[in-house]
Amino acid sequence: MSSATEDAGGDEAPDLRCQLDCVQGMVDALSSVRWKRHQDAVLELSEHGIVLIVEETGCLQAKVYLKRELFLVYEYAAEGRPRLGLSLGLFVDSLNTFSVPGHNSIIEILYPGPDMQLLLKSVGSLDACFYAEIRTRIPDTISGDYNFQHAGNTPVSFTVKSAVLKEAIDDLEWPGSSIQILLQPDPPSVTFRGEGHGDLQIEFFYYANIDLLIAFQCDRRISYRYKYKFLHATTSNITTSVLKENRGSKVSIGRGGMLKIQHLVSVARSGMQHAYSDAGGLHQPSRIAYIEFFVKPEEDESPINDS
Repeated sequence: MSSATEDAGGDEAPDLRCQLDCVQGMVDALSSVRWKRHQDAVLELSEHGIVLIVEETGCLQAKVYLKRELFLVYEYAAEGRPRLGLSLGLFVDSLNTFSVPGHNSIIEILYPGPDMQLLLKSVGSLDACFYAEIRTRIPDTISGDYNFQHAGNTPVSFTVKSAVLKEAIDDLEWPGSSIQILLQPDPPSVTFRGEGHGDLQIEFFYYANIDLLIAFQCDRRISYRYKYKFLHATTSNITTSVLKENRGSKVSIGRGGMLKIQHLVSVARSGMQHAYSDAGGLHQPSRIAYIEFFVKPEEDESPINDS
């Protein structure tokens, strides 16, 4: 991290130039998919925004969608959708350095720099301009087999309070174990079952407590098992702001048992209105980052999938 008085991006227009006024919101969103200390990520740039992708051993993938509406400025000049690889930890830690409690700083993101770096710098301060350079690389190939497709005519999904989902998965921890997720329409319910030194089962009944199980859609009994460590990664780093705001997370089971878990993270400046916000609105849909996790089921398990 250095101070500078010149534009580190040079004279040539970069592929991407954008400005963000809530650094902490982006840190929260990206930290949600950071499940280990050393983790590589791929950034995909487009005219629609930025997508960050992380993977683990071909069994787990996560995506953070940062739509262009999240940014104060979003100027895109590249052809196609360039991808760059970087260290997720370094990216989050660098962003976090710009986040000052009680101060809504504005940062500018530029790509590429003179040596294909991702450049971050503070703007709007008369005292100093701080910047960071993050080395990028040619990214590894992203797996193409996480294509989520609904199985059957009726999608199988449920929406549960994020805090409740995290608590349930935390309670099911058995080292090296797998977790069974069972949905059945009669009675409409979701069951999480873990096996280790003993058995632990957590059940949510749709009509019994709709404050916990917000929505439920299932027309047949279906069950798959998932490695606990991959399932745990989908909720282990959910930001406290999501839990405090009592938001819901959507869980879907698709063809072949592919599990998709979706969270919403606010990237709005706390208590601040924006010139482009709707009248009276502080938390517009455009100020939300979308987080998606995809988890493959265990292959050695014969699933229950009653027609």
